[in-house]
Amino acid sequence: RRASSGNRSRECRLRMLLLRVKDLGLGYDSEEMVLFKYCSGSCPTARTNHDLTLSVLLQRSEIPVLAEEKIFSDPCCRPTQYEDVAFLDDSHRWHKVEKLSAAACSCV
Repeated sequence: RRASSGNRSRECRLRMLLLRVKDLGLGYDSEEMVLFKYCSGSCPTARTNHDLTLSVLLQRSEIPVLAEEKIFSDPCCRPTQYEDVAFLDDSHRWHKVEKLSAAACSCV
């Protein structure tokens, strides 16, 4: 049972942090606290035939890759849905930041 619960904590899932708006790095002056949700965790290394083929082709250097380009053959834990967040700034004005927080996560 311990092994399965340990693996579960590393699965791709939604996590939460309570942060001050000014600590989000978006340039807002506000001491208000918001719940920031994000995705974290691991995903299966090769999930589809596409992932398997892409991995082989990358290993064989059959796909030309530019220096600034990144190609991933393994799925990543990413948001699949987002939520908007509204808050008051220090001047008592409302702001709404679209798609700030993750609402759902998946291996994509």
